Amino acid sequence: MIHYKTPAEIELMRDSAMLVSKTLTEVAKVLKPGITTRQLDKVIGDFIRDNDAIPSFLNYRGYPFNSCTSVNDVVVHGFPNDLALRDGDIISVDIGVIKKGWHGDHAYTFAIGDPGPEVMQLIQVTKESLYKGIEKAIAGNRVGDISYAIEEYTARKYGYGVVRELVGHGLGKHLHEEPQVPNYGRRGTGAKLREGLVLAIEPMINLGKREVYTESDGWTVRTTDHQPSVHFEHDVCVKKGRADILSDYSIIEAAEKANPHLFTGQAAAVNS
Repeated sequence: MIHYKTPAEIELMRDSAMLVSKTLTEVAKVLKPGITTRQLDKVIGDFIRDNDAIPSFLNYRGYPFNSCTSVNDVVVHGFPNDLALRDGDIISVDIGVIKKGWHGDHAYTFAIGDPGPEVMQLIQVTKESLYKGIEKAIAGNRVGDISYAIEEYTARKYGYGVVRELVGHGLGKHLHEEPQVPNYGRRGTGAKLREGLVLAIEPMINLGKREVYTESDGWTVRTTDHQPSVHFEHDVCVKKGRADILSDYSIIEAAEKANPHLFTGQAAAVNS
């Protein structure tokens, strides 16, 4: 069942989404070579709790951390650990919060140092594809219009691998609600979009092949060819004419640009 939100509920969800954005901004401030993802996870958990919220991911279906920190060829659900991040690594940080009963959930991929032009293009294109999808998140369209826009821009234009096993989703009182939002598909298919539907749209795009596998921990998803993968995610409310983005990349991007250890290249030039 698809749950549509009232204007008051959407504003509560905006508060939750903005807390995720603010938490990702704190991550952007501290990322550097030598820091561990377990240290990042503590920063994330402490900041969320200091802002009167609860990490959505912690203990969700047994997940044991506050966040997902996916490095290089890890697509999603990477476990925080004690390995130091290195110059040239990329890391997707995916965070969820529960505030006043409503979830916020989005992700951002950072480059620590310069990972090279191929990977920076992948970051830029994946980020741009997110906005291509958001442009289609308007009342009267269908889920497939979002899916097609992302796939057409990443796979058909650039030849990247679009992950199929993991998809975007509805968001609200529950972390995962209907409908599912694949990053591939056909225009004019899927559920019809109506005002008040909140979606977590999240392209997961691989530099190489689209195939992935899950490690023995039951969570960590990697590319089969071990090429890098990039993940961006926004919380979006369907409206007439133009979608309402509840989360905010601009504050993350400002902190990213101010951190001398992070490489932005052209990727940060994409407007949120």
